[in-house]
Amino acid sequence: MSNIALYRKYRPKNFNEVLGQEHVVNVLEKAIKSGNITHAYLFFGSRGTGKTSVARILARDIGCFPEDIYEIDAASNRGIDDVRELREGVKTLPFKSKYKAYIIDEVHMLTTESFNALLKTLEEPPEHTIFIFATTDIHKVPLTIISRCQRFDFRRIEVNAIKKTIAHIAEKEDIKIDEHSLTVIAKKADGALRDAESIFDQVVSFCGNDVDLATLKTMLNLIDEDVYFDASDAILAKDFLSAFDITQKIYDNGWNFIDFSNGLVEHFRNILTAVVRKNSDLIDTSSDYKERYLKYKDEFSEPDLLKILAYLNKFQYE
Repeated sequence: MSNIALYRKYRPKNFNEVLGQEHVVNVLEKAIKSGNITHAYLFFGSRGTGKTSVARILARDIGCFPEDIYEIDAASNRGIDDVRELREGVKTLPFKSKYKAYIIDEVHMLTTESFNALLKTLEEPPEHTIFIFATTDIHKVPLTIISRCQRFDFRRIEVNAIKKTIAHIAEKEDIKIDEHSLTVIAKKADGALRDAESIFDQVVSFCGNDVDLATLKTMLNLIDEDVYFDASDAILAKDFLSAFDITQKIYDNGWNFIDFSNGLVEHFRNILTAVVRKNSDLIDTSSDYKERYLKYKDEFSEPDLLKILAYLNKFQYE
């Protein structure tokens, strides 16, 4: 493996390589082909879903040379003076391209004064300037700014899509990893491909070219999924003393009790899915755990599962 971080090494270089955002890519590609380019775009979505990568590809595909693409981090350039400087820069013509592209990441971090100053430029933008805003918190972006942009909402990336991508990277980098480990990494990333790639990078640095599931769980301090099955098995067997054993196991391993509570809710939702559908197709887990969920399909009743989930949700709230 090279010393370049995996999320940088495997960053999408064109729209075909963008994962899980086909609804965004298709519209942008058609707009570019038809020449229907607008002066401002707003990309909204959780972290690691490809907003900045798509912004760079868009800027390049509309014909911007690297010299005419400006990336600004609003978290560290959020003041009125920064925006005034940007407004002055906007007036100058591109060096080589037809357009100049300003990619402003985490745009919601701008101050109110900065947004007001930026609004004047958006109302009467120079023909040679394209703005591409990216944000993880659209509620902090003023409606006056949003209304002057074409808005695209980026989706959280599905677990299976992340698993396939990490498996592809592992193959390219000659790293051995099993399906269960891929599932653990994909679920830990919570819909963010960049986070999955960073976790995988960290795991490989620790484990080498043979990723071991036990080491992976220890390194990430993840709760062993078997604990959740111990809980549901104990309920079926009316083995109430197991609650003490499970609690002690969580404590001994240094696991977070809130994380365990969240995981238990997901576990019983998975059981409910298996009971209602009589299959495990919609459950995001490895194939061996899917088989274990299927064994519950005739063991639990729907009313009992709904009561358990209602209790767990009440417990979390309180």
